[in-house]
Amino acid sequence: MVRALRAAGIGAITLLAGCGYYSFTGATIPSHLSTIAIPLAEDRSLSTVPALDEQLTRLFVSRFVGQTRLSLESVPSEADAVLEAVIDRYQNQPASVGGQERATRNRVTLSVTVVYRDQVEDRELVRRVFTAFEEYDALDPAQEEAAAAAALEKIADDVFTAATSNW
Repeated sequence: MVRALRAAGIGAITLLAGCGYYSFTGATIPSHLSTIAIPLAEDRSLSTVPALDEQLTRLFVSRFVGQTRLSLESVPSEADAVLEAVIDRYQNQPASVGGQERATRNRVTLSVTVVYRDQVEDRELVRRVFTAFEEYDALDPAQEEAAAAAALEKIADDVFTAATSNW
């Protein structure tokens, strides 16, 4: 019985190795990809929060370079893969209203269009709009930046999961 389980385990490992690189974060990267370019995200939103583009780009680099075997390539045309992002929408509106029709909670919602391209095989691996939100105390407008940062974290996690689990 133990011998059969070991053989099955070795077979499963061999099967996974054929699909691509697997890390203990659960990320699977096709074996022919070793570099990734992550250009600065483009911010087309009407946000009042500064540097959303830089924050999102840093989050992507920390995930794709820090949690996989991919190394960062600064020149997109020389990378095996390219991850591009456009922040399309930033919305800040009341999420709940209290007495005297005053907002008690506000919700920041961000939408980001992402294209993750395998340049070795010349194909798109992901093209999708990712949306996330976070709420904050409307009586403390200083929390808006923290809410936007938390929404970006969620989007970066969702993008990473979508890009590394398509096997």
